[in-house]
Order: sequence, then C-alpha cells, then structure tokens
Amino acid sequence: MSAAAMYEERIEPGQLASFLLAAAVHLLLVGVLVFGVHWQNQPPESIAVELWQTPPAPVVEAPKPEPKVEPAPPPVVKPEPVIAKPEIVEKAPPPKPKPVPKVEAKPVAKPEPLKPRVDETQKRMREELAREQVSLAIDREREQIREQLAREAAAARNRGLAEYEAKIRNKVRGNIVLPPDLQGNPEAQFQVVQLPTGEVLSSKLVKSSGHRGYDDAVERAILKSSPLPKPDRPELFSRELKLKFRPKE
Repeated sequence: MSAAAMYEERIEPGQLASFLLAAAVHLLLVGVLVFGVHWQNQPPESIAVELWQTPPAPVVEAPKPEPKVEPAPPPVVKPEPVIAKPEIVEKAPPPKPKPVPKVEAKPVAKPEPLKPRVDETQKRMREELAREQVSLAIDREREQIREQLAREAAAARNRGLAEYEAKIRNKVRGNIVLPPDLQGNPEAQFQVVQLPTGEVLSSKLVKSSGHRGYDDAVERAILKSSPLPKPDRPELFSRELKLKFRPKE
C-alpha cells in the first residue's frame, strides 16, 4: 500500500469541515481589511459656514484698586473725676416725744381645746365594753346575794336544827335517872333512828361517856321519850339524829 493511500484512509470527515471553515474565516478577514483601507483613503467633505454678525469684542477686566490703609485714631484721654466736697449741715434738735395715751389691753379669749374625733367603731366598742362591765357587775351582785341568802338559809337551818335537837335532849334528860356514883360531866353520843311521827325505832351508842351506868341510863331515857318532839319547820325533820348528852347540861 502507498503513502497516499494511507493518508487518504486516515483523513476523517470532521477534519475536512474544519479546514473549509478556517479558509472561509481567513477570506472574510482579508475582505474586511481591504474595505477598511479603501474607506480611509477617501478625502473628507468640506462644510461652508456663512457668518451674518460679527463676534463681540473680548472683555478686558479693569485692574482692581488697592485697599486704602486708614491711620489709627489718636488715644482718648479720660478726664479725672471731680469729687464733690460734702456740705456740713447742722442737725436740728429732735422733737419732743408726745405723750402716748395708755390703751387697756382687752382680754383675749382662749380658744377652746379641740375635741378629739371619736371613731364610730371605737365608740361602739367602748359602749359594748361598758355594757359588759355593767352586766358583770350585776352578775357579781346577784351571786353575792345568792351566797348571802344561802348563808342565811344555812344559818336559819342550823338554828332550827339546834332548837329541834334541844327539844329532844330536854325531853330525854327529863327521863334520865343518874347513877349515884357518877362524877364529873362526861359526854355520851347516840345515833337515833325515828319515824316521821317521832317514834324511836332504834338507839345506838356511838361514843361512851366512860361510865357504863350513865350510858345505860341515857339509852333507856331515849326509848322512854318516844315519840320525840317534832321540829317547828317540817323541812328540818331528819330520820337519823346524832344526839349528845351530859349530866350537867
């Protein structure tokens, strides 16, 4: 195989198109250069201008005047102040004082002291406290009266009981036969049980007098005194009585 045949076989289709495009670009560039040189060699057209009015003359500026230097004013001399001499004036004697009439001072009325303002709440509280104090005082007085009445009632009951027991002892004492060998004033105590009618149910020695004959004589006298005297007030009646007996009382 020859070299030309080998070269023809190696040429690709794209290379041919590139070669043609490069040649066209070079041709276009050469045409643009030739046209440009030809256009620059043409002479320029002349333009005629006709003037109808003469131009104004140039303005020449006048030289500026130099500033004048004014001389400084002379210094002003101030005159010295004139001091006036004081005139001596003789003083006239002072006038005699006129007598001033005495004016009696009027008594000034003293202002009334300001009354403190009382709050309504505090006023109500004070009134309530005063009522409570009055109520307590009434209660204390009532309690004292009740205690006094109770003491008086107790005293009256004790007096009634004492009188009631004295009646019984007097009746029993009238029935006692004293033993001949009794000496001194011994005391014998008995527990007596009775009915509301005064009838004696039992008599029991509680404390001996130390003399057996006197104890027996008192017991016999109690049983012999049945029925016993009744109290003046029915409420003083007692079913059980504790009686004390002495021979010399």
